[in-house]
Amino acid sequence: MVEAYENQLTQTQIAELAAHCEQAELEAYEITKITDDFPQMSYKDAFDIQWEMRRRKVSRGHKIVGMKMGLTSWAKMAQMGVEHPCYGFLADYFSVPDGGEIRHDALIHPKIEAELAFVLKKELKGPGVHIGDVLSATDFVMPAVEVIDSRYKDFKFDLKSVIADNSSSSRFITGGRMAEVADVDLKHIGVVMEINGEVVQTGAGAAVLGHPAASVAMLANMLAERGEHLAAGSFIMIGAITAAVQVNKGDTFSVRYQGLGSISGKFV
Repeated sequence: MVEAYENQLTQTQIAELAAHCEQAELEAYEITKITDDFPQMSYKDAFDIQWEMRRRKVSRGHKIVGMKMGLTSWAKMAQMGVEHPCYGFLADYFSVPDGGEIRHDALIHPKIEAELAFVLKKELKGPGVHIGDVLSATDFVMPAVEVIDSRYKDFKFDLKSVIADNSSSSRFITGGRMAEVADVDLKHIGVVMEINGEVVQTGAGAAVLGHPAASVAMLANMLAERGEHLAAGSFIMIGAITAAVQVNKGDTFSVRYQGLGSISGKFV
């Protein structure tokens, strides 16, 4: 798979596709998956589009406040028909306060996922980062809920297209209680998601690549392929512990985390 790491698109095409995907995100309209029009696109092209989108946001004065992993459960990979997790960035305006309101009309077809977030006290530089490195570099973990919103029609995509679309990033909420990794059984921590007072999903930390810290290790190693790393202070969301659940305007949600409190919000 040598082609995966070489550009098949021109810099002009990469810039145009970044603008195309970002416009769909900002104005909340569907697009067709970009590999339909650019079947030759490589994984390097896909990440270049994402990093160009990131550059565009920073150039307009936005801050990148964290990173997220996506498609980190074997079930989710099978559900979406992809073979490998992916990552995306979190911009400042993606952040919603715990208990806050999320404008449904600003999104296309949002779904929510229960996650955990790691905050680092030491940098993590791949390749070769493993779970032990992550645990020793972590300052604390805390509950997080991600609102994913693919810009692709009917939420259907392949891995290259979703990477270019910033891995379906749109909004996130953090809350609950911070805890040191030594005080949490990360593999077995349970979560319960409710929508409008009804339990819709339950899960445990091991759903994420067998151990939540494995997701952070994988991110550090994937970033190393671009000469990037996770700095001290980095905020990383690990991917879904539960399946993603569609939400409608007017829905309220609450996610309870074993020993770490809860996060709630409302779509208006």
